[in-house]
This record gives sequence, structure tokens and C-alpha cells, in this order.
Amino acid sequence: MNVKVLRLNKAGTPIAWLSWQDAATLVAKEQILWSLGDTVRRIRGGYDRHGVRSVLDLPSIIACDGRVDHGSFTPALSNSLLFARDRQLCLYCGVQHPVRDLSRDHVLPTSRGGSDTWTNCVTACRRCNNRKGNLTPEQAGMELLAVPFAPNRHEYFYLANRDVLADQMDFLKSRFSANGGLSQLSC
Repeated sequence: MNVKVLRLNKAGTPIAWLSWQDAATLVAKEQILWSLGDTVRRIRGGYDRHGVRSVLDLPSIIACDGRVDHGSFTPALSNSLLFARDRQLCLYCGVQHPVRDLSRDHVLPTSRGGSDTWTNCVTACRRCNNRKGNLTPEQAGMELLAVPFAPNRHEYFYLANRDVLADQMDFLKSRFSANGGLSQLSC
């Protein structure tokens, strides 16, 4: 498993997923304000003149100083994040498919004025997407199984890293959208 460290700003907002090497650099430079979670890696260094070996324990969540942005956040829409949001389920037939068999469907087709946004796009298998064609779900006689939503920053960080550790998941999940979103799914 490719373990990542979740980097937060001083307000506790996720900023990035870091490699253990990047996290070790921040810890060694004493740029960590606070940390949470379990140790994800222990790094053993050299010995000092007293024969004591240096040890660096890397926590799974670290907070660093820096700018705090209170603006709205909507991640860029991509098929990989869309399919992750919808858990690789076709939101028309409800069947889970391999990624290669999935496509992006616009609930209101773009040719009819629909936008290429999180709230107008869902995951569809190729069969359902072809069946729906250039129609709305109502016109095609197809029921949408879930309401499309734009993930918040915490949901995005979950979707962007499929190797989220339990303590990182607890931190992120506590800030998922209350009405809809990933909080309605079992993670």
C-alpha cells in the first residue's frame, strides 16, 4: 500500500496528500504545528556522538503553518473522481461495473443546455448511456437512483486517495456534507 500523509493548514483544512518523504522533510525541519493519528512510518537515522540513534515517527495527519483560504471549493470534474463519487455504480441500472465499462452521462444533455458540472453529471454504464442518448431521464423512461452532488473539500480528499487510512478517514468523514454527499454512503 502506498501510504500518504494528509497535510492540513493550521485551521485543519486539507491541503495535500504527501509522500512519506515529503512529510519527513517537514517533520525534520520542525514545520509541523500539530499532528493527529497513528504513526504511519518510523524512520531510523544515524547515531550521535553519544551513541543515540535518531528516530523520526511520521503521523498520518500533519498541520503546517500557511495561508488559510475560507473561499468556496469545488474540485475539477474528472471521470476518475466522478466514478469514485458514484462508487462505480451506474446511477440508472444500479449495477457496479469496471471503470472501462463506465461513462460520464449528463443528466440534462449538453446539447440541450446542460452543463459539464458535478451536479449535472452521473456515472452510467455504456448500455444505459446509449439507451438514454440525447434525452433527459424522464424522456427516456429511466429513473436516476441518486442526486448528483459536488463533493466538498473533505470528500474530494477522500475520493482523490483510494488508500485512506482509518484515522484519516475518521478525520475526513467527520466533515462530509450532512445532506447528501458521501456521508450517505458507507465508507
